[in-house]
Amino acid sequence: MDWSDLPIFLEVARAQQLGRAAASLGVDATTVGRRLRRLETAVGQRLFEQGPDGQILTSAGEDLLARATAMAAIASDIRTPPAGRTEVDGTIRVSVAEGFGTWFVSRHLGTLAQAHPKLAVDLVATSGFLNPTRRETDVAVLLARPRRGPLRTRKLTDYTLRLYASAEHLAAHGPVHGIADLRDRRMIGYVPDIVYAPELRYLDEIPGVRDPVLRSSSINAQAHMIASGAGIGVLPCFIGEAYPGLVAILPDIRISRAFWLVTHQDTGRFDAIRAFTDWLVALVGRERAVLAPLPSVILTPPLPSS
Repeated sequence: MDWSDLPIFLEVARAQQLGRAAASLGVDATTVGRRLRRLETAVGQRLFEQGPDGQILTSAGEDLLARATAMAAIASDIRTPPAGRTEVDGTIRVSVAEGFGTWFVSRHLGTLAQAHPKLAVDLVATSGFLNPTRRETDVAVLLARPRRGPLRTRKLTDYTLRLYASAEHLAAHGPVHGIADLRDRRMIGYVPDIVYAPELRYLDEIPGVRDPVLRSSSINAQAHMIASGAGIGVLPCFIGEAYPGLVAILPDIRISRAFWLVTHQDTGRFDAIRAFTDWLVALVGRERAVLAPLPSVILTPPLPSS
C-alpha cells in the first residue's frame, strides 16, 4: 500500500465527490480516481460506490475511514508541536441521540476541550434531533441516513444492542434461558405512539416477547427502570455494559443499528465543525469495541448468590 493514497481517500470521504476532493487537494479528478483505484487494489476491496449524490463508502470503506482518520490525527500530533498548533475557536451545536450523548460523547468531550481549548460545544442530547438542513444544528448524529437536503452525510459507526436485566431481577424471578422465558416477564421500552425514529422499535425484532408495560420516551429512564429490577429491556451495549448491576441476557439476540454523521454542505468545512467531526470519527474508531462489542468481550457481573 502507498500510504500517500490515504489523504486522497480521506478527502473523497469528506467531500463525497471526486471533483470537490480534487479541488480541495489541488489536483485533477483523474488523479484522484486513479489513486483511489490503486488503494482499492492494495486493500483488495471496493471502498466507494457511486450514489445519486456522489461517492458512498462501502462497509470496507467505513472501516478504513475510522482507521485512517485516527492515523491522520496521530500524525498531525507528531508533526505539529503544541505551541505551533493552529487554534480553533467558536461555538458549535451538536445534536445527538440522548443515550449516545449521555453515555458516550459526553464522557470523552474533555479530550476535545484539551485539544481545542477555545472551542465551545453545545451538546444537545435529547429524545429527537435538531435539523441540520434548517440550520438548527451544526452537526447531527442521526439514526438513519437523510434522504434529501443539502447535507454532507457519512456513516459514523455501527452499534449493538442487547437485552438487559438487573442481577436482582434475575435472582428474584429466575434466569432467562430462552425467548420462552420472556413471555411472563415485564418488558420495558419506548412509548409506541411517540417513538421519534422507527429504528428505535427494537422489541418488534424479537419474536414472542410481550409489549412493554413500563414505557418511556427516554432511553435513560428505561435504563434506570431496568436497573431498578422493574423488568427487562433492550439497551445499546455502550449503556448496558457501563451501567452497574445490569446483566446482558440471551447472547444470541443482538440487534444492530448505525449512527450517521451529518453536517450542512455549506458549513462542513468550517474549522470548528471539522475539528469536532474529525475528533468524533477518530473517537469511534478507537472505541469500536465499546459500541459494537463481540460476544466474547461482553462482560456481565455475576448474579448474587441465593
